Amino acid sequence: MTLSTDFDNAILRNLLAQTTRAYEEQVRALHDEKELAQVTLASIGDAVVTADGEGRVRYLNPTAEALTGWSKGEAGGRPIEEVLQLIDDATGAPLAAHPLGANPRTSAVDYEEPRDGARSSVTLVRRDGKRFAISRTIAPIRDAAGAPIGAVVVLRDVTERQLLHLQLAHQASHDAMTGLPNRQSFEGKLRSALQAARTEGRGFSLCYMDLDQFKLINDTCGHAAGDQMLREVAILLQERMRPADVLARLGGDEFGLLLADCGVDEGMRRARELERALADLQFQWQQSSFRVGASIGVVPISPAFSGVIDLLSAADHACYIAKEKGRQRVQLYQQDDTELLRRHDEMQWVVRIQEALNEGRLELWAQPIARVGSSLPGGCEVLLRMREPDGSLLAPRDFIRAAERYGLMPDIDRWVVAHALRALAALPLRARESIALCSVNLSALSVGDESFLDFVAGRLEGSGVPPKLICFEITETAAVANLPQALRMIGMLRRLGCSFALDDFGSGMSSYGYLKDLPVDYLKIDGSFIQDLLSDPLDRAMVESINRIAHLMGIETIAESVSNPGLARELEAMGVDWLQGYWVGRPQPFAELFAAVTRG
Repeated sequence: MTLSTDFDNAILRNLLAQTTRAYEEQVRALHDEKELAQVTLASIGDAVVTADGEGRVRYLNPTAEALTGWSKGEAGGRPIEEVLQLIDDATGAPLAAHPLGANPRTSAVDYEEPRDGARSSVTLVRRDGKRFAISRTIAPIRDAAGAPIGAVVVLRDVTERQLLHLQLAHQASHDAMTGLPNRQSFEGKLRSALQAARTEGRGFSLCYMDLDQFKLINDTCGHAAGDQMLREVAILLQERMRPADVLARLGGDEFGLLLADCGVDEGMRRARELERALADLQFQWQQSSFRVGASIGVVPISPAFSGVIDLLSAADHACYIAKEKGRQRVQLYQQDDTELLRRHDEMQWVVRIQEALNEGRLELWAQPIARVGSSLPGGCEVLLRMREPDGSLLAPRDFIRAAERYGLMPDIDRWVVAHALRALAALPLRARESIALCSVNLSALSVGDESFLDFVAGRLEGSGVPPKLICFEITETAAVANLPQALRMIGMLRRLGCSFALDDFGSGMSSYGYLKDLPVDYLKIDGSFIQDLLSDPLDRAMVESINRIAHLMGIETIAESVSNPGLARELEAMGVDWLQGYWVGRPQPFAELFAAVTRG
């Protein structure tokens, strides 16, 4: 019996020791887990606050202590609303900080996280009054039965992120140079104004300003001077704005001003004040002084405008007319204004020309030029036509003015040169040998374009067409306006083997004075002198004079606008070398002009 009892006691002691060791191991594990959790909470960058089921603070990690201004010891047991003072940015009202709601044991709905909108628009007021933009996350703590017994609130300081977001938003909507709203932002304001004009009947005026001396200052003093001038202009305009007005830099040297609750008369008065202020602005840069000045277009905003693009286009048109009338003036936009309608039509032509270039709808035509006494065309003038999408054909007079005004002529000139060389190369040798000159017109912009020379030289070299066939034709006006560039271009292209003709000779006031400076091969006598040659003694004398002086200088003459055999006979008697006009032949597709020679 004693042995049995001793054995039982030994077993009990062994079991007790094992139980004790297991308990101690569990305690150590729990302690380790607690230590790990506390170290983890202490080390993470977010602020962590835990609360019990009554909404009283149980724990703050060091980040939460720094963010709230409360230490863990001070905050413990206090209502969470006292430690976390939250304000809704949208309303400015305090938020209920209790993570479990007014009744913490009602339902699981009380423990849902705030929605994204609330999370990104909450301010935390620290104990010392300093404010932080925060985002917050709330997670409930539940017992084994799933009942809520507390919550964990995680706060993240997003103040710097919001400041960065605001800076990026400002940069996206403002001009870096002047600090003014940019074009995109301004268009949004115009859109709102147009809507208010339609729905509320409010009056607005749009001023579109283009500085008159910006290019001069940029070219003379450099871009740093131009940038400084833009800043000074922006300051001057801002000083004259009302709080409700919107001033923006639209790009380059263009500014837009939206005048709120401002009718036509008031808008014009304000625009004239701004024009006078800019005219009086003296811009100083180093030792130089400049008057700035501006041309301003004014548009009353009305429901008649289809949108912002239409509105800005109208303002740009009015500004352009102000510049055309002499600059430093104000032009009011009126829908029935003839000049504005013309400019609008020209801008529409720009789009049509660009589309024709891109879609291959330009066509090469030519008009024959015959040597006096010959029945066959010894040459031609290359002409351009534009085929519309509906199949109709447009002559240059319909679109060249717009192309010249808006800088499209260099592209058109390149197209004509490239296709003329290609068309000549495609002719049979017999037809090509019958051509003494193929005249290609150049615009004033191409005359002053350095890169155009390289383009022509490259195309000539690769075409296989003898350069002597190509005669480049420039107007007297273009040659005189760009005399140094014209002389350089004529010299270089003649060295390549090409010839030159001076078109519309006699139409200028100084024709003879410049002729001796221009080494041209042909003079095209202006058609205005040819048409009435048989009835007007003065026109006859002009033609005789031009022909005589040209021959003295070794230059051949071409009479334009020869419309009947009587004119042809008279010009032949005078000794003119070449004839061009409807009597010689009408314009036709280039390939058809030399068809007779090809067949023969």
